[in-house]
Amino acid sequence: MNFASSKPRLRIGLAYDFRTRPGSGVSVSESYAAGLEQIRLADKLGFDHVWFSEHRFLNDGHLPGFVPAAGVVAGATKNIRIGTDIALLPFYDPLRLAEDVAVLDQFSGGRIELGIGMGYAAHEFKAIRMPIKNRVSHTEEGIEILRQAWSDAPINFNGKRYSYTDVDVHPKPIQAGGPPLWIAAMSHAGAMRAARFDTHILPQGNRRDVLDPWKSELLASGRDPNMYRVGILKSFLVTYDKERDWAIVKEAERYRMSIYAKFFAATEDSYTALNKESDPIPQNWVVGDPEEVTIALQHFINEHSITDLTGWGLPPGVPPELAAASIELFASDVAPRLKSQGTL
Repeated sequence: MNFASSKPRLRIGLAYDFRTRPGSGVSVSESYAAGLEQIRLADKLGFDHVWFSEHRFLNDGHLPGFVPAAGVVAGATKNIRIGTDIALLPFYDPLRLAEDVAVLDQFSGGRIELGIGMGYAAHEFKAIRMPIKNRVSHTEEGIEILRQAWSDAPINFNGKRYSYTDVDVHPKPIQAGGPPLWIAAMSHAGAMRAARFDTHILPQGNRRDVLDPWKSELLASGRDPNMYRVGILKSFLVTYDKERDWAIVKEAERYRMSIYAKFFAATEDSYTALNKESDPIPQNWVVGDPEEVTIALQHFINEHSITDLTGWGLPPGVPPELAAASIELFASDVAPRLKSQGTL
């Protein structure tokens, strides 16, 4: 099957969870304020998007829900698109979420995108008193309801978890049909879900499980993968003093990964994202001067057909001025070269 389309243009953004690192001397309030200030800077520097990560019930201040943060950022910026990687859909009432996202789209001038996942951290499901086995139906029904809510017709839906008759959600989003949807894929089932619901994809794990099946399913059903976007967190530190700066960022990243390792250890799911032996799509940091970072990221983008590259903006407990210096250097000396070469 031949398609005449070319890949979407490369977009580059930053991700935020607003957490701090215990013992770093940075308070939760300072971390949130610094994150917002850096997002303002990213908007001025021409970054394409900002993505929010959410997890609940963590004492490091991790953003528990994206909606208020997205509203603040919509008012503080002019051009940058605002999305999630990811919003944990089982923890939301889909009707209320449809309303909130539509309002965000209105206030932002049509800049919202929504990355969706079903969650895996056992402590979150326990606290909310939702059986983790119900997350698939909550997620899939939620996606259906969001799309109906953002259409021109009322919602008529009768599922296992939700039921609505002639419910007409207003206001509608500015973007026709609603903000673009992404689905996180940490397994073969997640990749197939993204194909089934016809969304963009956020793969994490071995590409044979989380990316290739999605592409194959699109092709098998007559759809062109080049009409969709592939996004991933792949962080970068641009510096002329790697030894000094990476030592600071590495401590933050070690802390972040220790939390995720606890999540994975407590789940009965089997994921390849943190298992190096399973050969996952590499999400380790790229550290170096502009030339080194450009070469490494261009190779990564081309190898995995990435259309949306996103790095952590302010690692937990890292001095804001160090992070700002890196993203400024990235914006001036790396991003233009990556975008001029595009995705091959």
